[in-house]
Amino acid sequence: MKIQIITTGGTIDKVYFDANSEYEIGGPVVGKILERMNPSFEFEVTQVLQKDSLDLTDEDRELICATVTNSQYEQILITHGTDGMVATAQALGDLDQKRVVLTGSMKPAAFAETDAIFNIGAAIGALNAVAPGAYIMMNGQLFTPDEVFKNYDTKRFENR
Repeated sequence: MKIQIITTGGTIDKVYFDANSEYEIGGPVVGKILERMNPSFEFEVTQVLQKDSLDLTDEDRELICATVTNSQYEQILITHGTDGMVATAQALGDLDQKRVVLTGSMKPAAFAETDAIFNIGAAIGALNAVAPGAYIMMNGQLFTPDEVFKNYDTKRFENR
């Protein structure tokens, strides 16, 4: 198995700069996380954007969709900010041959108590089990784009 990992930014890639006392989107962390896990599959990381998902535009989503469409891979993991994840998954539409799973985290991967590693592992597992299409894997649950929302009170993704 070989998968493409498309990174777009979001909380998963946020880093804290003491001098600025704020978070900024850093480089992709997913490759480093996977290398530490010693996976039995090959992967290629492609950074497409480096944005908070609240700042994504229609043009950004078109770029993500074009990257998926033009990819040679049938299995694609997209790391994405949680606030705009559903809209991007919906924008991907019908995918005849490709299996695409979007995931992210509520806390930066750099934090000790992050959900990033769990979500990445679950998303990769889902890539091996789903039919072609776009999905969201968050909080240990797999969702279709039209049946999910981010619940800001519980800090989880849930079915509509």
